[in-house]
Amino acid sequence: MGELADNSSGIAPLLPPMFDDACELTGFPRDLEIWPLAEDHSGGNLEAVRASLRAAASHGNWLWPDQPVVFVSDPHADADGFLRSLVASGAVRRRGDDFSLTAFGNTAKIVVGGDCLDKGPSNLDMLDALRELIDQGADLHLLAGNHDLRLRLAIRGLTMPRTPLTEHLFVRMGRKILPLLREIRTRYVTSADLARVPDEKACRKKIFPSRDWVETFPVAAAPYLTPAGIDKEMRKLKKKSKQFAKQAKAEGLTMRELYAAALCCHDLFLTPGGAYSWFFTAMDVIERIGSLLFVHAGIDDAMCDLLAHQGSKAVNARYRLEAEKDPFSFYSGSVANLVRTKYRPVDGLLTEEGVNALHECGIKMIVQGHVNNHRGQRILSKRGLLHLEGDVTLDRSSRHLEGLPGIGAGATLIFPTGDVVGLSSDYPRVKHFKPEHHLVEIHHA
Repeated sequence: MGELADNSSGIAPLLPPMFDDACELTGFPRDLEIWPLAEDHSGGNLEAVRASLRAAASHGNWLWPDQPVVFVSDPHADADGFLRSLVASGAVRRRGDDFSLTAFGNTAKIVVGGDCLDKGPSNLDMLDALRELIDQGADLHLLAGNHDLRLRLAIRGLTMPRTPLTEHLFVRMGRKILPLLREIRTRYVTSADLARVPDEKACRKKIFPSRDWVETFPVAAAPYLTPAGIDKEMRKLKKKSKQFAKQAKAEGLTMRELYAAALCCHDLFLTPGGAYSWFFTAMDVIERIGSLLFVHAGIDDAMCDLLAHQGSKAVNARYRLEAEKDPFSFYSGSVANLVRTKYRPVDGLLTEEGVNALHECGIKMIVQGHVNNHRGQRILSKRGLLHLEGDVTLDRSSRHLEGLPGIGAGATLIFPTGDVVGLSSDYPRVKHFKPEHHLVEIHHA
């Protein structure tokens, strides 16, 4: 058990008032403890974290945000989990189906760490909640997650001119977006829309890659993937083709309905003026705030170099250019590695050189989502770089599969004072991290 944190030194309050009118968060933790970095559920390798803290400290002092930051990640189409998290953070007050920003919420920067889509129960409800926050004037920053980009790549692959590198993308990426397409079919697709698409057989032909794809893809993909990578992609496509057809049937979608919904989705999300076009327009792939780099998954050496020499605007500009221009090479490259890496051998490399580049330009810690945690946030060292994992498994679908009860709630709060707190309904206390406190521990160890 971690020691209770002392919050009596006159610093700004670390736990803003929580307005839980619906009593959904009864018993939510409010007592602070020093972040238990040695415990597996909160870090696990204390010496590695201390080494990363020393390395970060050797490049100067931490630079903290000018305003409080509320980080919530991986809501996965569960608006209730997302809004409960904002209530728990003190940023939002809920009254029935309505919510409003609190005084604290109006002063905070809210960073959503990606993966707003998929899993359920409703993608459109989640998007509508984000839109309402924006309309209320929230300082909201959206980061791209792999599940969000899956929608973008799938729809682009279906609607752009077919090539060996793009004609498989809808099936390759699309199985997990089928629930969203079912929602689009129900809410937006009209009988006139259905009348404009061809018959079932023709729609299936448009959705699935051509028969000669197995011959044409390896040649086209050779500049982007190794032979092993090409083989893996083809094996995945074969497996996902079977899953896709089965899942579409389970969602109650014919090929005609699916194709019509996908075209409608293109109009809604990827066409200027579409009802949800703001979602990808507002989305960046990284957000730098002082010494912190917010990103969905992680980083590799190539992105470290670009960030260190040209800044975060250059990284986000490259993301927008590549995602729009060349979907396949984009998803195979370093920019998309930011949304999908788990530092596996198949992912982009992060080496000591990349970590040093970040430290030298003042970045000391990655704040990320992407990795499900069951007992609140974790702070750990990955490849020698501090990472704060902020995905606390909010959505009810993931929680059911992973044996967690109900709907989750949790957020990471980062204050101008250099205090970082981790809130989670799955951990009995609020975790409190302050780098210099742990440096003092290092000095006396």
